[in-house]
Amino acid sequence: MVPEQGRVRAVGAGRGFGVLLVVTGAAGLLASWVITLDKFKLLQNPNFTPGCSLNPVVSCGSVMKSAQASVFGFPNPMLGLVAYGIVVCVGMSLLAGAAFPRWYWLAFDAGCVFGIGFVSWLQFESLYRINALCLWCCLAWVATILMFWYATSFAVLHRFLPAPAPLRAFCAEFTWVLPLLHTGVVGMLILTRWWDFWTG
Repeated sequence: MVPEQGRVRAVGAGRGFGVLLVVTGAAGLLASWVITLDKFKLLQNPNFTPGCSLNPVVSCGSVMKSAQASVFGFPNPMLGLVAYGIVVCVGMSLLAGAAFPRWYWLAFDAGCVFGIGFVSWLQFESLYRINALCLWCCLAWVATILMFWYATSFAVLHRFLPAPAPLRAFCAEFTWVLPLLHTGVVGMLILTRWWDFWTG
């Protein structure tokens, strides 16, 4: 028999975490799907104006036409269709009572780290290079921020990631503070970037 300490412990999650993954994954999936459809329409007709192009700042068309919208040689939302779809599947599996080993949770959190890194880069490019916002992109940003912080907190709480006891205690009670602050910072950057436009 394999010694107890040598076994890979499978860990499930509470209903709340499963629901959060399903909701955020579905939000990101919806945003990716709408942007993908509009991108195809834009490729067919360069004069096409997406429905979320409301003014010079909130201009999805400007974002879709940028080089940053196809970083890997294909439209970014096509990557989102796969990534957010996986998140929904993980959430549904948890709601069905599934449990996963440490390596699985670390791989999932690594995917969330990539997602938040990519989203942060896109936020910078959108605000300071493209000079326009896409509302559907903003929905994907918020969804990614939420899933990143809660997935990382989950990994910390179950000691999949090394962390001091005070940090684990903080994550046990106040994980919600982290995505709230993160989203607030992004919101403030958006507000100050176009302050004259919003207040004009």
